[in-house]
Amino acid sequence: MDSLIQARGLGLRFGRKVALDDLSFTVPKGRVVGLLGHNGAGKTTLMKALVGLLPAEGELSVLGLNPRTQRVQLLESLAYIPDVAILPRWARVEQLIQLMGGLHPKFSAERARALLRRTSVGLTDKVKDLSKGMVVQVHLALVASIDARLLILDEPTLGLDVLSRKAFYEMLIDEWCDGERSVLISTHQVEEIESLLSDVLMLNEGKLMLSLSLEDIDRRFVALGHDAAAADAMAAAHPLLRYRAQGGSAALFDGAPPPEVAALGQRLRPSLVDLFVALTRRPEINRTQGL
Repeated sequence: MDSLIQARGLGLRFGRKVALDDLSFTVPKGRVVGLLGHNGAGKTTLMKALVGLLPAEGELSVLGLNPRTQRVQLLESLAYIPDVAILPRWARVEQLIQLMGGLHPKFSAERARALLRRTSVGLTDKVKDLSKGMVVQVHLALVASIDARLLILDEPTLGLDVLSRKAFYEMLIDEWCDGERSVLISTHQVEEIESLLSDVLMLNEGKLMLSLSLEDIDRRFVALGHDAAAADAMAAAHPLLRYRAQGGSAALFDGAPPPEVAALGQRLRPSLVDLFVALTRRPEINRTQGL
């Protein structure tokens, strides 16, 4: 199965509020997919639909299964860490490993202990005595020790310091990503994970604004750095976004700008943050005016 997730016309409402609006996308195997969006854009709702916690309209297949009607079978090969994941504070780390061994048929206690040896967490440590960063590392070690094909992470490093976040992502990439399994990760630390990603799903008010690989993003979107003399010509070409970059000004275009405009600037690689702002901002917002 080349596509681990297939969604077509996916929709979900809470009363009158449209949480997911006609989403269609795929997630192939061996990918690290960033799920980006403002608070309330629908990221957590989508993740819950993918793991069968919320009913959605349309067509949805995860690992070839229906998340609602085949959820037990799905969770044998899917691992999920929600943004409110909690480990029992009274438990010692070794007790959690033993508990997981009894709960999940594809959990490897040996692998969990090996992963934890990469951290400063001891097997006899109690959860209540660990820092928040250490708790997150324990959680990832437990989940990464499940022989799963898909890992879904909802803001896994929320509230952690930069060193803890770095350690988390290093363990994730080193121990999970093997070219066959895929990760779908929602985060607000876009700059930190951009280099880890292979694909991006971008949501805005329940709508899918972008579903592309980073290679296709580099081919499709063009950023031009320019001096003040070219500002009017850049603006007249109607870029998606005008912003500050590398000590000067830049304009971001969806597709190649006219040749006469391209000749006035130097091509830059647009960051995911700039692209995110361009595709999800309100029309009245302009990065050149204080943003």
